[in-house]
Amino acid sequence: MHEITLLLVLVVALALVFDFINGFHDTANAVATVIATRVLTPRQAILMSGILNFAGAMVATAVATTIAKGVIDPKQASETVVLAAVLGAITWNLVTWVYGIPSSSSHALVGGLIGAGMAKGGESIVQWQKIFDKIILPLIFSPIAGFIIGLILMSIITFFFARSHPLQTGPWFKKLQLLSSAAMSFVHGQNDGQKSMGIITLALFAHHIISKVEVPVLVKVACAIAMGLGTSAGGYRIIATVGHRILRLEPVQGFTAETTGASVILTASHFGWPVSTTHIITGSVFGVGAARRLSAVRWKVAIQMVCAWVITIPASALVAGLAYKLINTVTR
Repeated sequence: MHEITLLLVLVVALALVFDFINGFHDTANAVATVIATRVLTPRQAILMSGILNFAGAMVATAVATTIAKGVIDPKQASETVVLAAVLGAITWNLVTWVYGIPSSSSHALVGGLIGAGMAKGGESIVQWQKIFDKIILPLIFSPIAGFIIGLILMSIITFFFARSHPLQTGPWFKKLQLLSSAAMSFVHGQNDGQKSMGIITLALFAHHIISKVEVPVLVKVACAIAMGLGTSAGGYRIIATVGHRILRLEPVQGFTAETTGASVILTASHFGWPVSTTHIITGSVFGVGAARRLSAVRWKVAIQMVCAWVITIPASALVAGLAYKLINTVTR
């Protein structure tokens, strides 16, 4: 039986904190549209999302495996590396939350692992090809897919219901939006809920508590609970950005954006891609808005978001690298 160190305890605790922060940071991804269209109150929507995020986090581990094995070489990882990585991700998440910027918790965590890994062992510890194939490419193409699918689906719906009066179709799309919002909450837990599972699994493997990089059941349960509780806490600043500042949503547009987002995230989770639910739902909202007319989308907000997305990995990597150096200095 290997001794449980203080560093390992800190890693597990902070990974669960990261999951909690991820939950309230990314609540907007699932409920912003359903709140913006007044289908549910904020309290109702966030409670529903919290329960379904927990359920989604319990059903798969493909994304967790990618985080644990596909960013840095697990054989060269250590508790210090993982701790510094989580600190870098949490710091960036909190900064973006304070300013209401829908950045990516997923890529903050990936950036943290890259920065801490390089601080320990240089570039050789980082698995660049796997990062490119399973993280960078999905990072680029998933919001584009959300935009295109949202644009096409909204155009199709508009074509078939162009002559229908909003008073006739509105109630139907409000009911459908409940389903799409629920689906979005579930797949958010399925993808984002696994990231902390991967971090904790990597730390347990580095400490030789587990012999294979496989997610233990207790880790799944703990992370699912943390994600559900964080989602229940709600992220009202980012809800306001996604739900109101991009464009003003009607129920049909909320349904289309959420259905699009859920389908893209479900596909990514199947392949073990740790995508950003924030990127995808935002891309979907832009696509839905562009189907109405290009001027309906507030492109200045879009540019601000893209800038935040671009700097997320290097910013969190820098913080994590500095955190690694600091922790090493303190623990010597």
